Amino acid sequence: MEGDCLSCIKYLMFFFNFFIFLGGAFLLGTGIWVLVDPTGFREVVAANPILFTGVYIVLAMGAMLFLLGFLGCCGAIRENRCLLLFFFILILIIFLAELAAAIVAFIFREHLTREFFTKELKKHYMGSNSSDVFSATWNSIMIAFGCCGVNGPEDFEETINFPTMPNQNVPEACCKRDLHLRQVTTDYREECLQGKESFYNNQGCYTVILNSLEPYVYLAGALTIGVLAIELCAMIFAMCLFRGIQ
Repeated sequence: MEGDCLSCIKYLMFFFNFFIFLGGAFLLGTGIWVLVDPTGFREVVAANPILFTGVYIVLAMGAMLFLLGFLGCCGAIRENRCLLLFFFILILIIFLAELAAAIVAFIFREHLTREFFTKELKKHYMGSNSSDVFSATWNSIMIAFGCCGVNGPEDFEETINFPTMPNQNVPEACCKRDLHLRQVTTDYREECLQGKESFYNNQGCYTVILNSLEPYVYLAGALTIGVLAIELCAMIFAMCLFRGIQ
């Protein structure tokens, strides 16, 4: 009876990890294809900082799942205690890291308020041509989401390092852009920087981002719980098989 249970766990673990292996290979292949694609899709991704970062996240996830699936399949089908132990340790590290990230996000969620972001923007933002990380990140966000400041263009009236001038009332990142080229045309740029409302985005990024993410909050929470449960089951199966192999 014990041998039948171990055999069942062995093949369940193999098939489970085989699908993880295939998923990791698919994500890894997709990420590599996007980066080396000669047809021009690479330039589209490179022009959008969020998409560019997303490609590397997909590559990292694909590589991690590929390795985990490979270790789990080989460890299960060959009944190799070393591979099973390595698989268990990797899953445990990932499980603890995800759990810690969830706890940290829950603890600090109250600090990520509209007032906090407004204060930081007014204190540290230095303009669209600045190379510092804070300003570059905000510029990328405003361009990607088509928004301006935290609450709106008025945030830049009191920004310490970006004093508004007669010929420049808002950063260039706030200007409306061509939807296909993701660039500001010359005529739009001049009118926008002079503060003409019809040429720059009036909505604040805080509201725009919240509205964009709201439909996915519960889905992300459910997926997180599901992933943690699957990882917990994988650790239990791996350890049962590890202990059962003589």
